[in-house]
Amino acid sequence: MRVLGGALRGRQLAGPRAAGTRPTAGRVKAALFNILSDRIPGARVLDLYAGTGLIGIEALSRGAGYVTFVESNPASYRIVKSNLRRCGYAHLADVRAMSASRFLKQPSGEPYDIAFVDPPYHAIDERRVLPLLGSDAIIAVNGVVVIEHFHKVQLPVRVGRLVFVKSYRHGDSILSVYQPQTPQGPV
Repeated sequence: MRVLGGALRGRQLAGPRAAGTRPTAGRVKAALFNILSDRIPGARVLDLYAGTGLIGIEALSRGAGYVTFVESNPASYRIVKSNLRRCGYAHLADVRAMSASRFLKQPSGEPYDIAFVDPPYHAIDERRVLPLLGSDAIIAVNGVVVIEHFHKVQLPVRVGRLVFVKSYRHGDSILSVYQPQTPQGPV
């Protein structure tokens, strides 16, 4: 697993040891950062189901201001912490050892500009966390939520204040993009 761009381009990260950890494929990760490229500099990023921390570290490498990693698996949590230390980004991150739904139910501070959600395939967790992301001010008014999911999973067009904008298919993976609804429509 490598960082594809930014200050740490080419940096190798520690890989998954936990059963069920499925790192985002390189082509999907490249597509994700092409979609988000203009939003990353200075952004507050939320990486739910962080796994090894690859997506959040890639965002930091490309200029994100701060990343919150949420990972419930203890072994994966330790890998995220280790990867952040090895990359020199521990001071720009917060790593939470808890489930995504538990994290989203807690009162949040400043809203996130970008949220990336990559639950285990076939676990239907995206259906549990999407309403939580769309119900509160967790996502900034001009923010974006990207959910990586199995291509056979159908997600709703609208959830709370989040509205589906577009999807991108890469093999068995789909990146579904949501944005908050404003009186004029999605931002």
